[in-house]
Amino acid sequence: MLTILIFIPILGALIIPLLRKQPQYIKLWALIITGFELLISIFLLISFDLSKNGYQFVENYDWIPSLGISYHLGVDGLSLPLVFLTTLLFICAVSISMSIKTRVAEYFFWFLILETSVLGVFISLDLVLFFIFWEIELIPMYFIISVWGSGRKEYSAMKFVIYTLFGSAFMLVGLLITGLSVGSFNIQELSQITLTNENMIISPVYVFLMFFIAFAIKLPSWPLHSWLPDAHTDAPTAGSVILAGVLIKMGGYGIIRICVQIFQHEARELSLLLVLLGAFSLVYGAIITFRQTDIKKLIAFSSVSHMGIVLLGISAYKSDNIVVASFGLEGAALQMFTHGTITGLLFLSIGLIYDRLHTREIGELKGIVYKAPTISLFFVIASMASLGLPGLSGFVAEVTVFMAAFAVWNWFTVISVFSIVLTAGYMLWLVQRVIFGDYFGDEEKLTKLSFYEYAPALLLIASIIVLGVYPNIIFEFFEQSIIAFVNSTIGV
Repeated sequence: MLTILIFIPILGALIIPLLRKQPQYIKLWALIITGFELLISIFLLISFDLSKNGYQFVENYDWIPSLGISYHLGVDGLSLPLVFLTTLLFICAVSISMSIKTRVAEYFFWFLILETSVLGVFISLDLVLFFIFWEIELIPMYFIISVWGSGRKEYSAMKFVIYTLFGSAFMLVGLLITGLSVGSFNIQELSQITLTNENMIISPVYVFLMFFIAFAIKLPSWPLHSWLPDAHTDAPTAGSVILAGVLIKMGGYGIIRICVQIFQHEARELSLLLVLLGAFSLVYGAIITFRQTDIKKLIAFSSVSHMGIVLLGISAYKSDNIVVASFGLEGAALQMFTHGTITGLLFLSIGLIYDRLHTREIGELKGIVYKAPTISLFFVIASMASLGLPGLSGFVAEVTVFMAAFAVWNWFTVISVFSIVLTAGYMLWLVQRVIFGDYFGDEEKLTKLSFYEYAPALLLIASIIVLGVYPNIIFEFFEQSIIAFVNSTIGV
């Protein structure tokens, strides 16, 4: 089942060249493939047994047995919701791309390749396989930004690649040291072994930092974040949705799956580093957001702030209290999921505005509610969720993290909570200026939304509201994975 989930998009991509002279069929084909992927992920969610610990739907075959490398796939309560998030956002991204007219075959070809690579990262249980899928993602994302983007698109695409490759170099060294020291690249086995100076070629602390640098770049965390605003701003709408909604979650997932679950002692020992970076990213990202005049760049910097919440939650793993440590990791995982849907809706709304008004400058956008009330509703819902309004999904994740972090890091948490005030400030300011600005009464009539623009927005709104009202629908999956892990490492 997992092999089918990963490779159906790449097989679908290989059919696209046969349809290159019929762009309408290419778009429909991409929509069918991503829709099928979403159905498989929903089936996996329904079939997943929450009463069992460990990985499910496991596939494990020897690949290079002499080096301990295998084709090993599996999902647990941590990875499965992120798999669902990926398939949900990809069908949304393809749906809002129906208006693409330039190099249609290439565009959808690269999007399907990108879906395969991201799903491979979340499902791989072998470090080498994980790294291969991690690297594949660079190629389609580079072309999506550099060909169909805007502004300094070639510069932004190359900056994204350089930063990621810089981190990947550290990851490659770290995984080779880990796998060759222990004789296995199996993530499941490595998480059950205590890595020490005796069984590692070099100190596990240094290897932890190698992995952490790679994941912190992708997250991104200050000071390794500067690629994100450029990539977000210059990417096409669907590219921004995937970049913010899925790709940066690969960083948070990697920190929990590898840095915490494999290097458990080092994660607790270096938790001060995590909370410092998390708290600074939270406040810095919120402050720098106020200076932005481009609406996409503003949301990009807000992502730096919101991803600081993920680091803050992970840092609570330092606690000897099982409930606190579990709550922090669960909150961090939930923050990744909720941020994916919220930011996806924000970038989708901005794309709909840009397609009709051809500007992203906040000073030139005002009174959108009078020109496009439906788009305004989408944007306001996403904005309220982003600032953590109770009843919407952003509130649940943030409260969970702050409660756990406060039990471990009192003053750092107090400082971090200040960022919520700043977030409310810049989001309300943005809504007031862009949506409810001055109305002169002579607004032009804008193009009405098509079904392919309505549908993805409604899907994301539904997920934001449902998760805000009943968070346990996803939270129980994270509990299944994280409580078992924390129990086995901290003990009762």
